[in-house]
Amino acid sequence: MNRPLVSVTMAVCNVERFLGQAIESILTQSFADFELVIVDYGSTDRSKSIIVSYASQDQRIKLSEVPSCVLPAARNAACSLAQGKYIAIMDADDVCLPDRLELEVDFMEQHPDVGLIGGGVVWVDAADRKLGYHSHPSSDTELRFALADHCCFWHPTVLFRKDAFMSVGGYRVAFVAAHDYDLELRISDRYKCANLQQAVLNYRIHPEQLSMRKRTQQTLGILAAQRSALMRQKGQEDVIDAVDVITPELLVHVGIDQSTYENALLSESRRWIRHMTSAGETTVALEAALDVLRGHWLNAEEWQIADLHLLAASLRWRRHQFSQSALSFVKALLMRPKILGRPLRPWLQRIGVVHG
Repeated sequence: MNRPLVSVTMAVCNVERFLGQAIESILTQSFADFELVIVDYGSTDRSKSIIVSYASQDQRIKLSEVPSCVLPAARNAACSLAQGKYIAIMDADDVCLPDRLELEVDFMEQHPDVGLIGGGVVWVDAADRKLGYHSHPSSDTELRFALADHCCFWHPTVLFRKDAFMSVGGYRVAFVAAHDYDLELRISDRYKCANLQQAVLNYRIHPEQLSMRKRTQQTLGILAAQRSALMRQKGQEDVIDAVDVITPELLVHVGIDQSTYENALLSESRRWIRHMTSAGETTVALEAALDVLRGHWLNAEEWQIADLHLLAASLRWRRHQFSQSALSFVKALLMRPKILGRPLRPWLQRIGVVHG
């Protein structure tokens, strides 16, 4: 049997709600020379039976089961089974647009020095309502600059050369919720990278995604990935490569202070809250904002706390909690008097008091 050019890999655990739609979006691609490698890593819902049903109808689907584990370990398991020259990552709650694989493979075939490519996305909510188009920088030069500060690939749009993946050792399990960013940084050390500006995926925003409870774990991973990349750039030993888990103590050991950590965590939390707001999940977003505000932020910048109060004010206003909205606004004002220096109209527009 000839090996496929592309191996699409999907790690699955308790995603029955969106799984069928995700699988179908791969099977109906305009590009046909692929296999779909699905690894189930501990589902207790109907996910496995859904996969089996599709696999019985399409021999391109290869199902494997592994014991319950963290997501990067499941992704490694899927990639280890890949037979293709290229590996495409897919998440079980997103939807590929019909020409995703064709566009990405064409680009890679024409650019042999590129090791990894991603693409633009259309955000959708749980009901498939479109929330807007989003993209990242496209050129290798722009990406190298941006990657030092943040992840600039939508990971379920990523396609990379299997050789590139193997050369960097795959996903590092210790990074858990930031394993995608860490992998992309390490591949960019050795290969050029790119992003297509075309949308290639409907990227789903919903509360069952990475929850606020995992924001701490993700922030630790982001900061560790950035420090790890800096060590490599300086020709130093990457001490993070030897750890099994990333902790606040590890960050201190590699020179990341508490203030940097707290501000990064607040920034990630605010970003997630805005994502939930964009998806219309105002209850989830408000609960998350209030939960963060109950924390003890001894080393954080005041403007971040003030902005969270403003977010809470906006969300409370949307939920017709007008007196509480005003109270949140006052708290923001007390923390950050410079708010008065801004024109109030944009904020009033933001919470819906005035329009246009």
